[in-house]
Amino acid sequence: MSDIEIARAAKKKPIQEIGDGIGIPTEHLLPYGHDKAKVSQAFINEVQSREDGKLILVTAINPTPAGEGKTTTTVGLGDGLNAIGKKAMICIREASLGPNFGMKGGAAGGGYAQVVPMEDMNLHFTGDFHAITSAHSLLSAMIDNHIYWGNACEIDTRRVTWRRVVDMNDRSLRQITSSLGGVANGFAREDGFDITVASEVMAILCLAKNLDDLQKRLGNMIVAYRRDRSPVFCRDIKADGAMTVLLKDAMQPNLVQTLENNPAFVHGGPFANIAHGCNSVIATTTALKLADYVVTEAGFGADLGAEKFLNIKCRKAGLKPSAVVIVATVRAMKMNGGVKKDDLDGENVEAVKNGCANLGRHIENIAKFGVPAVVAINHFVKDTDAEVQAVIDYVESLGSEAVVSKHWADGSKGSADLAQKVVEVIDTTESNYAPLYPDDMGLFAKIETVAKEVYRADEVLADTKIRNQLKDWEEQGYGDLPVCMAKTQYSFTTDPNRRGAPTGHSLPVREVRLSAGAGFIVAICGEIMTMPGLPRKPAAESIRLNETGEIEGLF
Repeated sequence: MSDIEIARAAKKKPIQEIGDGIGIPTEHLLPYGHDKAKVSQAFINEVQSREDGKLILVTAINPTPAGEGKTTTTVGLGDGLNAIGKKAMICIREASLGPNFGMKGGAAGGGYAQVVPMEDMNLHFTGDFHAITSAHSLLSAMIDNHIYWGNACEIDTRRVTWRRVVDMNDRSLRQITSSLGGVANGFAREDGFDITVASEVMAILCLAKNLDDLQKRLGNMIVAYRRDRSPVFCRDIKADGAMTVLLKDAMQPNLVQTLENNPAFVHGGPFANIAHGCNSVIATTTALKLADYVVTEAGFGADLGAEKFLNIKCRKAGLKPSAVVIVATVRAMKMNGGVKKDDLDGENVEAVKNGCANLGRHIENIAKFGVPAVVAINHFVKDTDAEVQAVIDYVESLGSEAVVSKHWADGSKGSADLAQKVVEVIDTTESNYAPLYPDDMGLFAKIETVAKEVYRADEVLADTKIRNQLKDWEEQGYGDLPVCMAKTQYSFTTDPNRRGAPTGHSLPVREVRLSAGAGFIVAICGEIMTMPGLPRKPAAESIRLNETGEIEGLF
């Protein structure tokens, strides 16, 4: 059966029963239908005094068209842990509409390792992204309205830094001119759109600990500058209170279930190439109070998602991961070894060996954070024994261990070995987690550290304007912030076509942005866009309702 056919055949339990299994009373669940619900802030507050479980991060090699299955492995590992008698929860991110109608497809796992309701999760779900878009748009409207009605904050209209957002891939909105049409429409100025997941509001919702923290962070966002270069904050526009009201429900984690009826929180934004790309802090920290093991994921490869999880999320939230699982596939190793997508079905052990350098780079990088790692070989039915053994031998040569996992085909039965190995590693190997750089390191030095230590770049290329901007932010008291690198997910370089583990390259930084409310500096590298475009043949062309009213083409 296809992924969607498997999901539709799922024997889901009422969401109240799922909540009861992890100790969430019915009165603290705010249901959205029968199979999903939000968890009340009152309950979240109640459990904060409990001890934390063990946190497991699932990351991956650089993504390829062959597919790696990071979310599928996250779900499979969570089911596997429960199957071997452990109390485990899963924390994954919500899906953006943009990629679903573009080319990436769904974000709820696959095969017999899925979170359901799959269709709801990949469309409007519980409305969190709509709330974020609305809160962001409210601030946009209030900035222009403030300028229109006298501009008491003395905003320099040439220095409005707050861009607009929409949760759709639309390249035509990347750069626009707003307020055209005469005096009644305001003051014309250059403007632009990002996709919602790149919004600072999204990052704040993912990093805020509670509603008070949320409003404080929203108020701290810098939206513009005056002629004297002094910042104008969201709180100066008096938008932070109303934005918090719009985000009140979106702040609460969403409880759903796997195909095997195990609990999962789905909350927070994706896109670790242009955002920090992690499940929300409030979902992760709440899950750690409810389960002995919490399996979460971070977007794209370990050079992006895991780096930001470890350097930004864990630093800000005080989290200490116990283990990291790095997902790899034989097919992806072959692509990194030079095999074209159309030729992946044939056995090619030599290409697997050549492509393993990409996996090795990620293993080395995770070790720099002091967290023990296990490699999960996400098994495909056409993988040969010799190809799989080549990956196992390579990982062993680096002093690590790889475990074959067949969760896609067999659910928890196929991931039990992986679950046992992860528990063994947690029980026998202490995590000495530490961020890659200290808070007091200079901002440009932090960018250089990530570029050289993680990407293996020789140098960072940034013009004087960018370097001076970073120095100005340091003088304004933002020098202790971590950096959030926006870069192509397909390569360690800024060239998406350079696979493997390249060295001897440069990292060009095109632009830097201060996310004062979220608490990091964004460094935009190479040609990466914060508003994606649709491909030549978008997935939306094939999405429709069939004769029985079911959705086709979404997966």
